[in-house]
Order: sequence, then structure tokens, then C-alpha cells
Amino acid sequence: MNIDVSKFKECRVLVIGDLMIDEYLWGDVDRISPEAPVQVVEVKKEESTLGGSGNVVNNLAALGAKVFASGVIGTGKNGNMLLKRLGYLGVDAGGVIREHGRPTTRKTRIIAAHQHVLRIDRETRKEISGETLDKIMRFTEKVIPETDVVIVSDYGKGLITKTMMARVVKVAKKHGKIIIADPKGLDYSKYTGVTLITPNRKEAALAAGVEITNNSSLMEAGAKIINSAGIERLLVTCGKDGMVLFERDKKPYKIRAEARQVFDVSGAGDTVIAVLGL
Repeated sequence: MNIDVSKFKECRVLVIGDLMIDEYLWGDVDRISPEAPVQVVEVKKEESTLGGSGNVVNNLAALGAKVFASGVIGTGKNGNMLLKRLGYLGVDAGGVIREHGRPTTRKTRIIAAHQHVLRIDRETRKEISGETLDKIMRFTEKVIPETDVVIVSDYGKGLITKTMMARVVKVAKKHGKIIIADPKGLDYSKYTGVTLITPNRKEAALAAGVEITNNSSLMEAGAKIINSAGIERLLVTCGKDGMVLFERDKKPYKIRAEARQVFDVSGAGDTVIAVLGL
């Protein structure tokens, strides 16, 4: 199948999800700390990028799509940095709401000798306020008529609640829009009514209550999720083994992948859902 990448510039996408900052500290290890039996990493380089649903936004913008971003951040410097990054990308961030008392999610990864050795998370998982939800929905209702697809990127940080999903699905269906969701948690009934969900193999196994060890158990898990979650399509990403698309009342379809050696797989699912959206 050939994809005309130039047509991505015609796409308009609304991304609703958990915005984050991904921070990377790169360094070398040449000794053990005298204070405790732990490695000492001498930092050589620091880098920060958009993470979570921000990575989806970044990928879409890089492919040329017009992106509308919606989510929740804090009121401090990390929130300022995130908004500035969205601005650099030319993203409409009118749906990014600053909530007092809430930190902007920030994940710090320490990498030494090309190995990911530690991650530090600064975040909260509490549900957003009713006021924040209403502001996000007002933005959604405003921009959805001019979008082609809605992407929901759920990292379980309190933004994507059952109430929000029900309201987003209702608005999207009213305007005949496709909804793709990258799910989180065990209860996929939260995503009832979406066009497609994209869990990875581990997430699908947990949601279905099936240990996926081979092709047969993968087929069993996919069928269980389709039947219990009230969705029509399910795409399970399987790392180097590619992906499997399940559709109600149809035979599963396998999509092969070409394996590459990587030291950090964060963002792989975000890339999948971004391209699917286009």
C-alpha cells in the first residue's frame, strides 16, 4: 500500500489527551557512589520534548497536518514551556486549560551508555475539575466541525474520564467524525462508541484478562475486547511483531513490521495513532 504523504497537509486533527514534558538526561557511568551502592551518571547532554498526547501532536504537525490540541496543564514554568512548544509547532492550543493546584506532568529519563537506567515522574492522577471539563468541551464543540478526525490519547492522568469520553463521542457522532483512542486501564467500556482503539499487546492482555503468549491467545484477547467494549475496531500493536487489526464480524488482519534496535520505546504508540489519524 502506497501512502501519499503530501495529502497529510490537508488533514485537520483534534487531539484530546494527557499533555506531558519528556526530559532526557544523557551521560556516562564510570563509578559507584560512595554514599550508596548506586551508579553515578555524569550528565553530558539534556533535552526536553513534548510527551504524552504532546508527542501525538508533534508527530501530526511534523507530517504537515493542522492540529488542534486539548488537555490540562499546571500554572508553573513547565506549563509555560509546554505551551511555548505547541506555539512553535503552529498548533491551535485553545483547548489547553491551566488548572490551579495541578502540576504539568513531567517525566525525566536518565540514559547512560545507550541504556535507559532510571525514570522520574512528577505528576498527579486526580480527575480534572468540572470547570476544566466544561472548558475543554466548549473548545471541542467549537472546532470539531472543521476537523477530520478526533484522537484521544489517554495516559490515565485524570483527564480522560468516562464522562468526558461520553461527551466527546456524542459531539463527534453528531458531526460524523472518526474517533481513534489510545486506551489506558482495564475497563475499555469507557471508549464505547469510538471508531478504533489502539492498545499494545500488554495492555490488551490486561484488559481482556487473557495471557497473550502466542497467536491463538492474541486472537482470543482481541475477540473479547471487541465484544465487551462496544467498539467496532481494535488495533493491537505488538512491537517487532507488527500489529493486528480486529473488526467486528471480520477475520483479523496482520500488519508486519520491520524490527529496529532501540534503547527507548516511549512514544511508539503515539506515532502509530498519529499516522492512523491521517
